Amino acid sequence: MTAPGRLRQRGMVLVGTALAAVVEMLPGVPGPALSLAGLWLLLGAPTAVWYGTAAKAASTRDGAAMLALGFAVVTDIVVALLVNTLLPLFGADRPLTRVALASAAATAVILIGAFAPERPRPEPGRPGAGARGAVPVGLLSVVALTLSVAGPIRLNNGFSSAVSTAALVAVAALLVLLVVRRARYSVPVVAGGLYAASLGLLLLVSLRGWSITGHDIQREYEYFQLTLGGSRWNVSAYSNPYNACLSITLLPVSFVRLTAVPGVYVFKVLLPALFAVTPLLVHRAVRNVAPQLVALLSAVFFVSFPTFFTDMPYLGRQEIAFLLLGCAMVVVTDGGRSLRSRRTAFAALLAGVALSHYSTTYVLVVVLATAFVCDLAWRLPGRRRRDRKRRRDRVGGSTSFVTWWLVVLPAALALLWAIPITHTSGQLQSSLADAYQAAVHLGRGTASHAGDPARQLLDYRAQTLTESAAGRARGDYLPLTKVDAYPVTPVSPQDLPLTSAGKAVQRALPVAGLNGAVRALASVAFLALLLLGVVVSLGGRRRRFRPARDQVTLTVGALAVVGLFVALPQLSADYSVQRAYQQGLFFFAPFVAAGALSVIGRAGRRTVPVACALMTALLLDLTGVVPKLLGGYPAQLQLSNAGPYYDVYYPTPAERQAAYWLNQLVAEQARQSGGKEPVVQTDSFTFNREQTLLTGPVVGDVFPTVLNRHAYVLLGATTTRQGEVTIFFQGELVTYRYPMGLLGGTKNEIYSSEGAEVYR
Repeated sequence: MTAPGRLRQRGMVLVGTALAAVVEMLPGVPGPALSLAGLWLLLGAPTAVWYGTAAKAASTRDGAAMLALGFAVVTDIVVALLVNTLLPLFGADRPLTRVALASAAATAVILIGAFAPERPRPEPGRPGAGARGAVPVGLLSVVALTLSVAGPIRLNNGFSSAVSTAALVAVAALLVLLVVRRARYSVPVVAGGLYAASLGLLLLVSLRGWSITGHDIQREYEYFQLTLGGSRWNVSAYSNPYNACLSITLLPVSFVRLTAVPGVYVFKVLLPALFAVTPLLVHRAVRNVAPQLVALLSAVFFVSFPTFFTDMPYLGRQEIAFLLLGCAMVVVTDGGRSLRSRRTAFAALLAGVALSHYSTTYVLVVVLATAFVCDLAWRLPGRRRRDRKRRRDRVGGSTSFVTWWLVVLPAALALLWAIPITHTSGQLQSSLADAYQAAVHLGRGTASHAGDPARQLLDYRAQTLTESAAGRARGDYLPLTKVDAYPVTPVSPQDLPLTSAGKAVQRALPVAGLNGAVRALASVAFLALLLLGVVVSLGGRRRRFRPARDQVTLTVGALAVVGLFVALPQLSADYSVQRAYQQGLFFFAPFVAAGALSVIGRAGRRTVPVACALMTALLLDLTGVVPKLLGGYPAQLQLSNAGPYYDVYYPTPAERQAAYWLNQLVAEQARQSGGKEPVVQTDSFTFNREQTLLTGPVVGDVFPTVLNRHAYVLLGATTTRQGEVTIFFQGELVTYRYPMGLLGGTKNEIYSSEGAEVYR
């Protein structure tokens, strides 16, 4: 494209931005038009104008495009923050309106377009090169995505999981097709197929339930609604680390205001759609330094790790942080651009991570600091020159990407944001204090009773007695003589009944033990393949790829974090080992792939078929298809209307109706009593599910030792139907049989349905 042509292209982007802003400001515009205009203002136009800048830090087209998308997301967050901060200075008490956000977004695009570099001249390519493989990959992608949307909808309506199971099979088939035909398909086609597979896995989970479903996301949605309802983000009014994450407050508000998409679907569809780009970023980051097979397997391992599809759809703040972290890793491994440009882009993305999610930032700081120290050790003075040369031959690159200021910058941003700006550092301080005490007393018998539900319930009882001592002295709680007459007992998750296929397998192998063993083996295998891959890639004769030095040092840092979480379980209560490993895959996924290939490489020409077979078996088992077909394992949310996740995270209509009824009753009593609102008690997970409907004072615990004499008690669907309550304690879910006799003997039932009960 000639220079005038590129200028015309930039002009078309700016004209389209102006038209989209006009559409946003006109009254009575249909919803679809608003959606298109809003998506253009928030994603399309910023990505287009940032592309030239991104191309200075990424040497490939797809890398630059995804990096520009990351810049666009950071821009959206910063623009909304500026609107929220500056407009109140001029008397606007509700700054986050459609007109204000549309005007600011359009102004930002125009300013960036005026000063950002032009889109570079595209590299020459063969005609039709970008379409090789588009038909089979496109058709299979459409099938996988269609089934991934239809499957959870059918489950939400009470139908079977057959469509969801077919969706997972289609996703596995799509990934196999990409691996087998990788050399014949163009880069855009491979990227499109990988995106469809990733999005399908996420939608199968995120679309479960008609309202917000899942851990963390229910609290995230609460703070989003507070921001949306007041049209202003005010962290001082709700000083909580969740509220300090702009990825779940200001960013979703911008989407809702400008696209007219309901907030529920921003969290259940738009945020997962952005996060689904992350495996493409892993693929591109590895492809910069490794063959296509290693890069594709790295992305497959990233999406196959259970945290990707069981936890990440419930972590909107971390979805955005991981998107930006993936962009950052692309510039780390891209040696085709100047170090200065790459470091500048990396720093901008780290700033976006700091605004998006506190825990991801803290973990990243530790990884970067460890990598920097490792690099210093690598360069210890006094080493002989031939030793340095030998290491350079084994590990690509002679200049380190990670430098001191790239460690100091995110640490300073995180601390500034958490302490003087938002005053939300309490959780960090508490976690560090607990970790310090655990480290000091390591090996002295202070370990928790994690894994022993009976002992955990005793520990929890002792904790509640300590916390309620003052109120018990005032007579606020039931007497212990009554409570102790109804002891609580732990309940183990129920396995799915054996199917016909499961009974056939049972004749030769114990199905329940088999499913559990496969999953335990998968966890060990991920770590073993990683360690093997590091050894093979650094010292083996048949290396699958030549890692950059920064990949090695960052991998050491990520492994150090995982080891720290294993050694100090207190840290896992806020940020689990599994999430730490998922974040670590940004750095060490290629080593896992290299380790796997070193094991199956003995198959010779059959290496790829064996890899595909193992990849398919791993994915189908971890996503729940094999346990669903055989039985003998707890049900999983994406394939069943039962199981531990369903019991604690799935909101039911009956439960919501009861919460709405109780909230109106409490509000009426408050009006009659001059504003004094009675307390409502419910278990913590029911509270998380229904907190948007319970606007008065709520205690999120119904453990017998903390039952208030005068409070209303709301029992959710799981307790009503199964007589069970689950708590989160010592980093684990602990389920116990609820003593309904205690509640019935001390309170009166005033509301009952098939899915909820209320006592007073």
